[in-house]
Amino acid sequence: MALYEHVFLARQDISTQQVEALVEQFKTVLEENGGKVGKIETWGLRTLTYRINKNRKAHYTLMNVDAPHAAVAEMERQMGLSEDILRFMTIRVEELDEEQSAMMQKRDRDDRRRGDRNDRGPRPDRGDRGDRGPRPDRRPEAPAAE
Repeated sequence: MALYEHVFLARQDISTQQVEALVEQFKTVLEENGGKVGKIETWGLRTLTYRINKNRKAHYTLMNVDAPHAAVAEMERQMGLSEDILRFMTIRVEELDEEQSAMMQKRDRDDRRRGDRNDRGPRPDRGDRGDRGPRPDRRPEAPAAE
């Protein structure tokens, strides 16, 4: 059997549970036709570079597939008929990568970076700053007219 990496984009207005149901539906199609699905990564709701069918965001999902071509063709046919799938792409690979994809590694790196920012603690006291003049956004009061 051939090895494939398959990525699909689901509409932004469906829930995460509905995306998981779509994954299970397509996984069943592959298994009924003699294939099997290895790793499944949900990349979450991400902003699209350009609008697709009036959608600015989409739920991204990656599936590692070990299946004959007929099974993949049937899954792609059903994805084409589904209104919830915006785009899909299947690529044949020599071997499946069981580690995290680059997208998931990037998300982990970003999460670690955000965590460091929140752990900095309070700002240090910068001492008396009374030597400064009036703030530029405030005008001095005009003398009272007599």
